[in-house]
Amino acid sequence: MKISNETKIGAITAITITVLIMGFNFLKGKTFFGKTHTLYAKYTNVQGLAASNPVMINGLQVGTVYSITTDKNMKEILVNMNLTKDVNIPNNSIATIEQTLLGLISINIKLGDAKDYIPKNDTIATEPTTGMFNEILSKVDPIFIQVKKAVSSIDSILFSFNRILDPSAKNNISATLENLNKTTANLIESSASLTTLLNTQTGALAGTLNNLNSFTTNLDKNNNKINNLVGNLDKTATNFSNLDLEKTFNILNTTITDLKSTIGKLNSTSGSAGLLLNDTKLYNNLSATTNKLNLLIDDLKTNPKRYLHISVFGKKNTTNSLTVPLPDTINAPYLKH
Repeated sequence: MKISNETKIGAITAITITVLIMGFNFLKGKTFFGKTHTLYAKYTNVQGLAASNPVMINGLQVGTVYSITTDKNMKEILVNMNLTKDVNIPNNSIATIEQTLLGLISINIKLGDAKDYIPKNDTIATEPTTGMFNEILSKVDPIFIQVKKAVSSIDSILFSFNRILDPSAKNNISATLENLNKTTANLIESSASLTTLLNTQTGALAGTLNNLNSFTTNLDKNNNKINNLVGNLDKTATNFSNLDLEKTFNILNTTITDLKSTIGKLNSTSGSAGLLLNDTKLYNNLSATTNKLNLLIDDLKTNPKRYLHISVFGKKNTTNSLTVPLPDTINAPYLKH
C-alpha cells in the first residue's frame, strides 16, 4: 500500500505537535509517566519567579512551578507547584523564594519537625526573603552589615550633635555649666565648713565630744552616789510593796462610809444635830432672845435707876422703859418679827 505524501506530512505534523505539547508540559513540570501532586504557596512578592522554575528540598529538585496567579489588587500572589516526587512535608515547613548568583530563581522548602504532614492540594506556609543582595552580603562578609548599622548609629549621633549646637541648646549648656560652677563653689564652702566642724581644737564637734567626755567623767565620779540612790529607791520600793495596802484601803473606805453616814444624819431632821442645823425655829428663838437681851442692856444703860433704886428721899422713877434698842447697837441690830 502506497502512502501518499499528504498523509506522511499530516502524520509528521501531528507527531510534532504532540511532542511540542508534551515538551511544553514537561517544561512546566507535568509528567506523563509518574505520579504528581499539587502544592500551593501565597506570596506578596515573587521576585521574578516564573512557571517551570524548580522547587527544591535540601538541594534536590522535587518539582517545578506550574502556574502563578493573582487578583487585580496584586496584594496576594498564588503559586501553584507541581511536585513530581512523593515526599512527606511536615505541617510547619516553610517555602521561600531564593535567587542564585547566576540569576536562577527557585522555591526552597525548609522542612519542619512536625509529626503531621501537609496533605495534597493544600497550602504551605511562606516567609519573605531579604533579597539576593543582602543574603550575598551576609554570606560574603557579615562585617558589612555591622558597618551598615554603625553608619546608621553615627548618623544618629551626628544628628544629635547638630541639635546640641543649636543656639537654644548652647544657652542651655551655658546655663548648666554656670549651675555646675555654683554647685562646685557651694561644695567648696561646705567642705570648709565641714573642716571647721571637724577641727580637733576649735570645731563644734570637738566641743561636743569634750562636753560628752566631761559628762561621762562626772558620771564616773558620782557612780557611788548613783548606786546609793538606786539602792535607796530599791529599798523604798521594797518597803512600799510590803505595805498592806488592801487593809489601808479597807479602813479608808470604812471611814469614808461613816463620814457619809454622819453627813447624812446632819442633813436630816431626825436627830438633835440635824434639827439644830436644819430647823429655823431655833434660829428665830435665838434671834428673838438676842433682840430682847440687847433691848434690856440698852434700857439698863438708859434708865439705870429703874434697876438700881438708890434714893435718900425715896423719889420714884417715872421714865418709861425702852421698846427699841438704841442706835449704837450696830453689831446686833434689832429684828422685828
